[in-house]
Amino acid sequence: MVLKKYKCDLKSCSLCQSCSKEWLPAIDANRKVYQVKKGEMLFKEGEEVKGMYFIHSGLVKVHKKWDDEKEMILRFAGQGAIVGHRGLGSDTIYPVSGTALANSEVCFVDMDFFTATLKMNPEYMYQLLMFFASELKESEKRMRNLAHMSTKGRIAYALTSLQQKFGSDADGFLNIVLSRQDLASYTGTTYETLFKMMNEFGADSILRFSEKKIGIIDAGKLAQVYEEQ
Repeated sequence: MVLKKYKCDLKSCSLCQSCSKEWLPAIDANRKVYQVKKGEMLFKEGEEVKGMYFIHSGLVKVHKKWDDEKEMILRFAGQGAIVGHRGLGSDTIYPVSGTALANSEVCFVDMDFFTATLKMNPEYMYQLLMFFASELKESEKRMRNLAHMSTKGRIAYALTSLQQKFGSDADGFLNIVLSRQDLASYTGTTYETLFKMMNEFGADSILRFSEKKIGIIDAGKLAQVYEEQ
């Protein structure tokens, strides 16, 4: 990661939006802005927690080792989102890794300052609590889906969720571009199985593709795939 002299406008991320205006100068004095290249790690599973990251631009995947050769992607985080928060608590070790999926800019604050921010900004603490609750619900849904939903259903559900979270561009493609391997890791399947299922969705005129871009043609049919299970 490369430290930048440029800093953001103190308006874009969840930290700046929810903290009091009086606290913004403190954030400005304690933050560091980094340029992160595609494929570069922000933090690694098993490392000591150093602080929190807020995404100014780009895309980060939060992932965990599945076995020696596989990974499970837990979440994709875009502009304004926090990453590294799973390291909060008495255990000061990151239980997950964070890796840039595109060239990104991130704002970093160390753990001591982040803790002080929570104590001095009850509104932000409340917003973070609501975010944790939402993440917990989504994690429980994903665990249920892994246990009870077919692979095709999990892929359909994931694509629907990604469209709801990131939206679509003017041409109807998802506003998030993922490799097929990353999508497979996110849905708990293999590259080969994902490739087969995606081809079936294309043949059924549910999805369309342009290189790595994915467009949902028929959201209703896509939803039926997982709602009927």
